[in-house]
Amino acid sequence: MTTLAENRFAFDGLVGADGATYSLSSFEDKRVVVVVFAANGCPTVRSLEPWLQEFQREYERRGVQLVLVNSNNSSLSPRDTHAEIVKRARDSGYAFPYLKDDGGLVARGFGAVTTPHAFVLDEQRRLRYQGRIADSRQASTVTVPYLAQAVDEILAGRQVAVANTEPYGCSIVW
Repeated sequence: MTTLAENRFAFDGLVGADGATYSLSSFEDKRVVVVVFAANGCPTVRSLEPWLQEFQREYERRGVQLVLVNSNNSSLSPRDTHAEIVKRARDSGYAFPYLKDDGGLVARGFGAVTTPHAFVLDEQRRLRYQGRIADSRQASTVTVPYLAQAVDEILAGRQVAVANTEPYGCSIVW
């Protein structure tokens, strides 16, 4: 079993839209941490935003924490500066942390390639699921919520039946 200290999924010192600094240990009281790499201008992220907000509302009481991470290079993608993620989180009413990964080191550590790209870590912070959020790019037409299914299986103490799906969306701007 991999410990947190050796875990390639650990992150430290990311500044959130709320001005606080976060690390993976900020969520040590959570049973499951869901990290989704996102970008302000990505149409897929924007269309799934209502689904993500509902997911956090529903799963928060079960010990699950959703965290959005923006790893786009702000120089090449001006929509993704820290100031813009602050605005996006405020305007959209995010009830979860939205963090800026300047330099993309966290995204590289996770192996994220698109926005959105979801990673589900269990209580020991082992990777249990990675890939797409759902079978549709539109929240209104989701029929297979891969992310929610994986979290449900983890919370029930079961193996994740579909542990890996191909993510789709916008490429991370390095």
